[in-house]
Amino acid sequence: MLVLWSSNYIVAKVALDHIDVLTLLAFRFEIAGAVMLAIFFARKRRTPLQRRHFWLFVCLAIFGIIINQGLFITGLNYSIPSHSAIIVAFDPILILVLARAMGLESFSAGKFIGMGLAVAGIVLLEFEQKAPAHSHYLMGDLMTFASAVGFCLYAVLAKRVTAEYDAVALNTFNCVGAAVLFLPVAVHQAVGLGSRRIPWQGWMGVFYTALVSSVVAYLLFYWALRHMDASRVAVINYIQPILVIILASIFLAETPSQHLLAGTALVLAGVYLAERGARIV
Repeated sequence: MLVLWSSNYIVAKVALDHIDVLTLLAFRFEIAGAVMLAIFFARKRRTPLQRRHFWLFVCLAIFGIIINQGLFITGLNYSIPSHSAIIVAFDPILILVLARAMGLESFSAGKFIGMGLAVAGIVLLEFEQKAPAHSHYLMGDLMTFASAVGFCLYAVLAKRVTAEYDAVALNTFNCVGAAVLFLPVAVHQAVGLGSRRIPWQGWMGVFYTALVSSVVAYLLFYWALRHMDASRVAVINYIQPILVIILASIFLAETPSQHLLAGTALVLAGVYLAERGARIV
């Protein structure tokens, strides 16, 4: 799961040099929805969608697939994989803030300090090119941050139904919902394909993000969450940014700057401290 999701940053970034964002997203959502639907109906034991959860799953498809995955790919188009990976690692902080706003979480001094460190790490990233206003990556990083917010809203809403649906059903209803909502865009992009040629790198990105990232990796994630402690699965927050930086250095010739390395260290330390809720005396 960790390797597949980390590689997604690299594959998607290469693909975006050969295919426009909207086409990649439209075909990704449609393919992932069709494959998950086939997997769902191929199973003998299926968890049907309950009518009372219909609109909830519409919201889950919007926040978890269209906003989260859509803005992630769009942000990556205007930024670099290492930046995106560090911002995505900020997710637990956003979930903590959302839980506090809903009255589900209390803040200790350790959590406040952890959040401060993580925010400082994100800010430091944007000073990589002297000032955020002059950063080539600011727009992309803001989109990636918005995608992280979408994931947090998805995570909180999904808590209401995770006990009633298995991993395949959850992923199927989310992917199919996104495919239906994005179908008009997919049809529009498909009609325009005749006037342009997409190289194999572009199609590689479409099928990798659809089949590997949206289907295989997510099913592995749900399986791991069911068979392992959540705290052990959450280790991906700490390892993924490091692995993405390494992969980007190897395959995209990205050279990690001091700001990038320092920002990574601050974000990961802040997330760790905030999650642990350490008490500072």
